[in-house]
Amino acid sequence: MSLDIAAPRRSASTGIFARTISTYGQEFIILAAIVALFVVVGLIAPRFVSQTNLTSIFSGNAYIAVAAIGMSMVIISGHIDVSVGSLIGVLATIAGTLAVNGYPIWFAWCAPIAVGMVITSLIGVLVAYVRIPSIVVTLGMLSILKGGLISVTGGAWITNLPPDFLIAQFRLFGVPSPVWFMLGLTLVAAIFMRYTAFGRSIYAIGGNAEAARVAGIRVERQTVAIFAIHGFFAGIAAILFATQLQVIQSTVPAGLELTVITASVVGGVSILGGTGTVVGSTLAAILFAAIGSSLIFLNVSAYWLRSVQGLLILATVLADMARRRGVK
Repeated sequence: MSLDIAAPRRSASTGIFARTISTYGQEFIILAAIVALFVVVGLIAPRFVSQTNLTSIFSGNAYIAVAAIGMSMVIISGHIDVSVGSLIGVLATIAGTLAVNGYPIWFAWCAPIAVGMVITSLIGVLVAYVRIPSIVVTLGMLSILKGGLISVTGGAWITNLPPDFLIAQFRLFGVPSPVWFMLGLTLVAAIFMRYTAFGRSIYAIGGNAEAARVAGIRVERQTVAIFAIHGFFAGIAAILFATQLQVIQSTVPAGLELTVITASVVGGVSILGGTGTVVGSTLAAILFAAIGSSLIFLNVSAYWLRSVQGLLILATVLADMARRRGVK
């Protein structure tokens, strides 16, 4: 009798484990890679796992993870935004300009977020209602934002930032605030994507927009809302980016859009839409930061990081395509 009872329990446990691996397999792989990287490089160069360097890895790159949350939602819905790097540069400049010109600190923080949501909502309208492919719209927006930023600022740095404005330098329980933003926003976004009707609709739209429309989802309206949420996260990322140092360079961070998109895709978000999690994108952002730092400690050119990112995104896309063929 006991054997008959135990067998279903083992079967149920095995089923739960299999579903967990199937759903979060990419996240487990990335987490294992992060742990292995810290152990191996830490043994070779102990300073790599020092508190100072760990703070730099997690805090200095948290804004990329935050931006990747919104990007993941956009890609899961079947679209992409290649202008996110330029957008973050523009929003960071807006925040710094408002702060040094005497505007209330809360306004200098909130205004860029609002502007980011307006800009990405406009992108969403052009994609959803005008039917322009997102890659085309965001390529145009990239040029507009990058050119406009350089034209208006001349590439000048913003200095004399008020100390109260530098939120990325605040600490809570000894942990830098960007880490709290990264963890908190990832958790909230993960719950939102998994347990809310809107979050599930993002997967439905990316999986099959026509089927989602037949099911009663207002695809166009939802698409605009998804891009607006993406702008919200880009705005927060811009604030974290703008406040991590004492000055803001009024230029677009080089290669930032590639890093954000790569973090989403390598984190398990299918470039074809319909699958993925924001937890994976956050872990991938941490992995890239750790790889970049490890190259320095191993006396390897940091330019190799771009090659690693390219290889990872290519391998991830190929694996995703193979998995989809297997499902069929």
